[in-house]
Amino acid sequence: MANNPLVDIFKIKDLRSRVLFTLGVLIVFRIGGTLPIPGINPTALKNYFDTHQGSGLGIADYMDFFAGGAFKNFSIFMLGIMPYISTSIIMQLMMLAFPSLRKISEEDGGRKKVQRYTRYGTIVVALIQSYAAAVYANSIPDILTIGRTEYTIIAMLTVTTGTVFLMWLGEQINQRGIGNGISLLIFAGIVARMPNGIYVLIRAIRENRLNLVFVLLVFVMFIGVIALVIYEQQGQRKIPVNYAKRIVGRKMYGGQNTYIPFKINPSGVIPVIFASSVMTFPLQIANNLGVQYKWLRTVYTWLQPGGITYMVIYTLLIIFFAYFYTQVSLNPLEIAKQIRENGGTIPGIRSEKIEEYLTRILNRIILPGSLFLAFIAIVPSIVQSVFGFPTQVAYLMGGTSLLIMVGVDLDTMSQIEGHLRMHHHDGLTKKGKLRSRNL
Repeated sequence: MANNPLVDIFKIKDLRSRVLFTLGVLIVFRIGGTLPIPGINPTALKNYFDTHQGSGLGIADYMDFFAGGAFKNFSIFMLGIMPYISTSIIMQLMMLAFPSLRKISEEDGGRKKVQRYTRYGTIVVALIQSYAAAVYANSIPDILTIGRTEYTIIAMLTVTTGTVFLMWLGEQINQRGIGNGISLLIFAGIVARMPNGIYVLIRAIRENRLNLVFVLLVFVMFIGVIALVIYEQQGQRKIPVNYAKRIVGRKMYGGQNTYIPFKINPSGVIPVIFASSVMTFPLQIANNLGVQYKWLRTVYTWLQPGGITYMVIYTLLIIFFAYFYTQVSLNPLEIAKQIRENGGTIPGIRSEKIEEYLTRILNRIILPGSLFLAFIAIVPSIVQSVFGFPTQVAYLMGGTSLLIMVGVDLDTMSQIEGHLRMHHHDGLTKKGKLRSRNL
């Protein structure tokens, strides 16, 4: 009788401990998303959002989408993990702009220093965003049970601490869980919104605000999108490499033919997460502080989720981060250097031209891959807007959520499969091989 991979997961003590630890962390994450900031009246807050549902509170739904419902609860985790991702992007851009910082990261212990700088930067970004959220709360009538100044201070400290705690939980999943910690927290937040999204969709159908035929057509389209995402995530271009034979002492090494697998989209779902994080920061600041500054309200109007300007900028950011992250993770100069140092050659390519050849191949792969990624990210949202889907359902079933859920699910499966194969068990899939990428 063939072994069941799901049963094998719980037979292996180490893997079982990692899976249960990860589930425990995700439960803590969900509980924290329901605990309100001190000084908030949960009943008044709920009544406010129920009253204004569908009246242009797009940014609240947008933030709620990534925070797993924690934003509308004004909980201690209301910012989710997005401040950490924003800071990570800033740090990576600074490493490209400032060679001295990049040199520090390449020294012994340099990665820990850069990681420490990222943590400090996360605190700063979280303080800015939490202040904007506090100002937003001050504009909502009757939800504060304490003074505005007192609440602002408590909210900034509480929400920033919650973000730092989530950052730590993500690191714990990487060390003691199944890995992919930060991505899993985002994944859990999106999945947590599914029951509410399904309820809203069913209610809209019952109230004849949505045509059932249109809903079925959109669901078929989403199934096709999921299939395309999986196909795109697994597609690759194989670069053949031949290694010459070398004699070291009395032993002979090399003499093998292998290949370098370049994925169609080498950066996976990371460009979508990065682009969403970059868009979230100015949107929240512009919306929450727009009450005090009219020019910020104008910025928010231009960048409102679902608008033309938003989609154009979002598409450009996905393409940019696809190129950016690929250059960071797959440096053609480093790959060519390793090939030459190990006596390898690429058939038909002179040794000094390897970098140029690999760069050309990567550029040819990244552009269509990133355009495909951007296309999947925005087209479902456009279709949903045409059919008049509720905001909660639109964000949940949009291309962004599908890309993140499918991408993180594939990465998590690859992590588990790696552990199973390490303990001489069959993987989760009978054919093919899953590939992982951590965030």
